[in-house]
Amino acid sequence: MPDRVVLAYSGGLDTSVAIPYLAEKMDAEVIAVALDLGQGGEDMEDIRKRALDCGAAESVVVDAREEFAADFCVPALRANALYMDRYPLVSSLSRPLIVKHLVAAARRLGGTIVAHGCTGKGNDQVRFEAGLSALAPELRVVAPARDFAWTRDKAIEYAEARGLPIETSKKNPFSIDQNLWGRAIETGFLEDIWNGPSEDVYAYTADPATPREPDEVVITFDEGVPVAVDGRALTPYEVVDELNRRAGAQGVGRVDLVEDRLVGIKSREVYEAPGAMTLITAHMELENVTVERDLARHKRGVDQRWGELVYDGLWFSPLRRALDAFIAEAQRRVSGDIRMTLHGGRAVVTGRRSGDSLYDHSLATYDTGDAFDQSQAKGFVELFSLPAKIAAARDAKKD
Repeated sequence: MPDRVVLAYSGGLDTSVAIPYLAEKMDAEVIAVALDLGQGGEDMEDIRKRALDCGAAESVVVDAREEFAADFCVPALRANALYMDRYPLVSSLSRPLIVKHLVAAARRLGGTIVAHGCTGKGNDQVRFEAGLSALAPELRVVAPARDFAWTRDKAIEYAEARGLPIETSKKNPFSIDQNLWGRAIETGFLEDIWNGPSEDVYAYTADPATPREPDEVVITFDEGVPVAVDGRALTPYEVVDELNRRAGAQGVGRVDLVEDRLVGIKSREVYEAPGAMTLITAHMELENVTVERDLARHKRGVDQRWGELVYDGLWFSPLRRALDAFIAEAQRRVSGDIRMTLHGGRAVVTGRRSGDSLYDHSLATYDTGDAFDQSQAKGFVELFSLPAKIAAARDAKKD
């Protein structure tokens, strides 16, 4: 009986080529597993059929939109996760969920090998294989683009020679990964970091320079989880989906970044994440209103480490779970409303309100009704400055 290879299938060039290549190279049956992660665009049934047309023995499609939003995007939002302070973990977040469903499919359908379309130069190989090591170390892993030295040109030639039903060609050389949380674009002329991205690179966001009326939106959070837009109760998936449309229509969420890959090289990446960037901006401002200063200061370091762990493929690590416990505690009072104006490529906070607010108008105001006792400030400043004053006096004696 031939081996059964469970392939993480996207419908794009690398994974479509992998189906006939693995079948020929390994004399194996290939089971394609594709996840609907809210990426939009192509119909998932078309992707399922394409895998069969490329030679898959079986093709499985999983609707994971709500799961992805609730169990992966929401934790990233509560952690304000931005790798290098800019990248909202578009691809990074989806990989552990894909791994989870690959393992489930392998156990259900008798798979002994798992395959992915990642190259040896990228981060995703680590994310897939670190996740598989944590969930199913007994499964063997094959990565045809890496293990068999595929280049993008060779993959295109292979696809054209066999008439595989995929759109990528030498005239359309971009590598694109997209899901509910955003869209990542690389390769092609973008590899020259002096080249600016043309408008045809983008699909989730409209040109922010185009004149249009601004869009005002109110986002409601409950313990750091987005639960409503403009007073309408929504699931996390529905919140992100609506903000992708509305913020995307205003050109919000474009990121052009040279980032530090886990494998040690720098890579030019273009992202568009209108819903994610809008929500992170809103969530950070609500934390400013509701989270005590020392807790907020410490959480910023936790958030950075959380993002690094997920970027590096360590979603299933004990440290990530422990940091989630800290973040959950820090979110207990992060509830309320944030009003934003979406316009000209920006999501700008214009209002905040919360029943858990730490903002006290009577302490903050400079007008009549000021409850802050300024007479106590002089002694506070003297004591606060005392260590620096003593050190300066010591240094002056030695100099």
